[in-house]
Amino acid sequence: MQAQLQAILEESKKALEAATTVAETEETRIKVLGKKGSLTGILKSMGQLSPEERKELGQAANQVRAEIEALLAETVNHLKEKEKEARFAAEAIDVTEPGKEYKLGVKHPLTITMEEVSKVFKSMGFSLTEGPEVETVFNNFDALNAGPYHPSRDMTDTFYINEDVILRTQTSPVQVRTLLRQQPPIRVFAPGRVFRCDTPDATHSPMFHQVEGLVVDEGITMADLKGVLDSFAKQMFGSETRTKFRPHHFPFTEPSAEMDVSCFKCGGKGCRVCKGSGWIEILGCGMVHPNVLKVGGIDTEKYTGFAFGLGVERVAMLKYGIDDIRLFYENDMRFIEQFK
Repeated sequence: MQAQLQAILEESKKALEAATTVAETEETRIKVLGKKGSLTGILKSMGQLSPEERKELGQAANQVRAEIEALLAETVNHLKEKEKEARFAAEAIDVTEPGKEYKLGVKHPLTITMEEVSKVFKSMGFSLTEGPEVETVFNNFDALNAGPYHPSRDMTDTFYINEDVILRTQTSPVQVRTLLRQQPPIRVFAPGRVFRCDTPDATHSPMFHQVEGLVVDEGITMADLKGVLDSFAKQMFGSETRTKFRPHHFPFTEPSAEMDVSCFKCGGKGCRVCKGSGWIEILGCGMVHPNVLKVGGIDTEKYTGFAFGLGVERVAMLKYGIDDIRLFYENDMRFIEQFK
């Protein structure tokens, strides 16, 4: 058995010296030290020997086992190091190669315009507020003094979810929500999406964006409205911009007006953008109708206010010379990347 132990040791050394992978060393371990391994077989047969022979052979067998285990550990560590070096060599990075190009995203022109409008009104002391896009008929029409037979309530103009709930057609319902939860003085603006039953074309979309403004306090007059909006136009389109107010009708304001600005392309001389008039319609506005103030429990003998609403898409189209509103919603990166 001593000769067998020596033979197993020599055979194991040769096998481990010839091994080129960790898997091959594992095969040698199983062949020698596994449950059915050659060294394990000798250890199991020692029960047939006398106590003196068992002691002597046990010592020799344990010594051989220790040598083989040490050789196994050394060989495995050596092979793992070689495999790591080979992997590092294969995965080497050539730092002189050009890197991958990662394109940075750009802000959408509507986002840019909305942020510019918000910045102007915040600079004048307005607070930003918001309301839900799914709105009640009461807030969208009744509270805004639009009677039951007002044409804007028709299903051809408004998206109805049910008899009492709609997709808001304007941001004006935020006026109502603000009046119901806040007492004067009030100075807020509300940007957001609105929805109307329009067939998409170059100037119409079933979904677009508005910015609503509301001011309520003691002594508010039409002069305050004109002053705020004139200042807005100059900050938005340039200090040389002039404004003009034309009488109009909105059910929730009285008196009502539409504001034009001098064409920022031709300076008022007349061009294709302003259709030769020198002026561009930019928003609707007026003094808040007393019926609207009463919805919020506002004392109309003490307080007055003004409101305005402008279309963000219209401002963006005029400012950037965009002639088709549908371009805003097609997600064509060739279009959007022009606004870097």
